[in-house]
Amino acid sequence: MARRKKKLKKKVIFTLILLLIVGIGGYFGYQQIFNNDDNTKNNTGTSNNSNNNSKEPEEDQIYTISMLATGDALIHNAVYWEYAIGNRDTGPYNFDGALDYVRDIVSKYDIAYYNQETPIAGGNPSGYPRFSTPSEFGDAMIKAGFNMISTATNHTIDKGEDGILNFYNYLKEQDGIVFNGISDSEENRNTYIIGEKNNITYAMLSYTTSTNGLPVPSGKDYLLNVYDEEQVKEDIEAVRDKVDVLIVAMHWGVEYASTPNASQEEIAEYLASLDVDIILGAHPHVLQPITWIDDTLVMYSLGNFISNQYGTGDYNKLVGFMATLDITKTVTPEGDVTIDIDNLGGELIFTKYNGDPINTANHDGHVVIPFSKMTDDRYLSDYKRIYEKYSGILESMGTDLNITPLPA
Repeated sequence: MARRKKKLKKKVIFTLILLLIVGIGGYFGYQQIFNNDDNTKNNTGTSNNSNNNSKEPEEDQIYTISMLATGDALIHNAVYWEYAIGNRDTGPYNFDGALDYVRDIVSKYDIAYYNQETPIAGGNPSGYPRFSTPSEFGDAMIKAGFNMISTATNHTIDKGEDGILNFYNYLKEQDGIVFNGISDSEENRNTYIIGEKNNITYAMLSYTTSTNGLPVPSGKDYLLNVYDEEQVKEDIEAVRDKVDVLIVAMHWGVEYASTPNASQEEIAEYLASLDVDIILGAHPHVLQPITWIDDTLVMYSLGNFISNQYGTGDYNKLVGFMATLDITKTVTPEGDVTIDIDNLGGELIFTKYNGDPINTANHDGHVVIPFSKMTDDRYLSDYKRIYEKYSGILESMGTDLNITPLPA
């Protein structure tokens, strides 16, 4: 279902007022000058009637972009071991193989978002509980077409200030990437990256509600965006009128819970009241519903994109979602701007690996597979039931989604 948000840009309002003032002033100036003349103008005034001929009204200008959004890239050591092309603990690595089944899908979208759960913190990589993800993973994701990256998570500060600075510097070196959540200074924290495609501008803000108890260094709050209502309000007010579409990535909720808790719902309501267009949730590592709060689209949790998680839960930690949507901007001749978010759908995905997904973390061969490419149970036993179950969770708050079907 489409949701429409009508906004008259402040700069458009200002321009119209200015033109009105100039027009009125010009008219009375004209009357003052020529009405005191020798009536020569009155004798020829009818010759200008052609200027009053009405013109055909201009048509609306319509612009459209497409967006894909997925969940957590949670890079345990078993994942990077699989893609080592050198020493498994020091690299180098090449993660292209993990994305073989999704690359053709991701690359079709103008905006492709994911949550980098584990920081690209430099040094030798490490897994749970203090993560550092090889930079080659980021390389593979960007190469696949991802160009919007959330960085504020409960693991961002796992390697301290140096790890955050390495992560920030890595992202700053990439071309065409919109990211938010970490910074190297107060000035850069308050400098928001704005993307543009097909005359549609957009920005993304990223916040986490948890740091796993690890403190952000005193006096350096700019290193990591920890959720705070007043700071969030300031950020949104600073960027809202500069973009057509404002996205907020929220790291929130309870791990492995398939429904949002009261805190998530409260934050979502607050962000919606601040005129956020899309909220993208992460941290539960399992799917939660997609819904609307007035004109704000809320994806409470998109689950894991890739991980080595395992255990009971009917594969819930291994099933994620690549949500898709269209953003349409309509500009009327009068300057009214309307933003439509519609055509909601997407792909259910599954992290396939070799090994028992219930009782052991000893796995290899990690690869992300869309359910739309599952033709038999070699990828996942009982995959048809799993598809129906998690489609139902995504739609459980009443939002109809055009989820790509299983193969015939």
